Amino acid sequence: MKRVLITGTAGFIGFHLSNALLKRGHLVCGYDGMTEYYDVSLKNARHDLLNSYAGFSKVEARLEDANKLYETVSYFAPDAIIHLAAQAGVRYSAENPRSYIDSNIIGTFNVLEAAKNVELQHLLIASTSSVYGANTDLPFRETDKTDAQISHYAATKKAAENMSHCYSHLYGIPVTAFRFFTVYGPWSRPDMAPIIFAKAICERKPIEVYNYGNMQRDFTYVEDVVESIRLLITCIPPQKNSGGQTVAGDSLSPVAPFRVVNIGNARPTRLLDFINNLETELGRSAICRFEEMQPGDMLSTWADTSLLAALTGYRPNTKLDLGIKRFVAWFRNYYGYFD
Repeated sequence: MKRVLITGTAGFIGFHLSNALLKRGHLVCGYDGMTEYYDVSLKNARHDLLNSYAGFSKVEARLEDANKLYETVSYFAPDAIIHLAAQAGVRYSAENPRSYIDSNIIGTFNVLEAAKNVELQHLLIASTSSVYGANTDLPFRETDKTDAQISHYAATKKAAENMSHCYSHLYGIPVTAFRFFTVYGPWSRPDMAPIIFAKAICERKPIEVYNYGNMQRDFTYVEDVVESIRLLITCIPPQKNSGGQTVAGDSLSPVAPFRVVNIGNARPTRLLDFINNLETELGRSAICRFEEMQPGDMLSTWADTSLLAALTGYRPNTKLDLGIKRFVAWFRNYYGYFD
């Protein structure tokens, strides 16, 4: 596929994915609202780097602007749409839930409406490990029930999955929804733990460690996420009764060309071990202020990536110490934290 429209190209994962596809000669049209949820200068810096590619074009508009989105999709006529733009953040969703309805539900609805009106080979939509919610059976598998979300953020992302399945069934749109597991790496969002922790450690300020550190996350390096998405672009779910190939453990819908795929490192890490890796790379000790569990947080996440491997032949494989090393190198350079 040569023409790919990506929502959220000024965002963390969208920037890295766009960069990878542009390097391989794809034409990428970026659609991003440049919202002020976090520092817009970081978003501009990402877009500035993408602008160096002749194959990159962008439209700066909100997903809620349906007419502009439809116009962009119609004009660009993409082979694939990769919908990454969203209002992110579990804890912020308790403070401002309406923004999640606007971006993650209404915005996704507008993407689906735009997609049904073009000759699209594949629609790929970002979801999150947070949809597993109150599930306690680990590792999480795509075929697990996901009916008990515990945050507004997770509920809106599950709603986006459900709407996507409906559109896939009604209009025959091939859809892959991928569930991210705690993505980290260079150019990450400043509201995410790696940057919050790294800044506090460098400035010798305390960091809040929830549930007294008794949490674990399946930390997944961003370049592994990008490679997974890139390979999934051509793994198009087959139409119902088409005789298309399925694989063991497939999450393929029985009534639509729709499947869900986990994208994770399949190696859960204790939060305190993640902090220890940051301390080692930054050469300073963290001042930890231990707090109770926050509402909406999950105790553990752990991806079963068997389906991803069966479909693409690839599994995320960057070890945490190497990923942290690369993250800290970028962090020091971008924010100027040098000893």
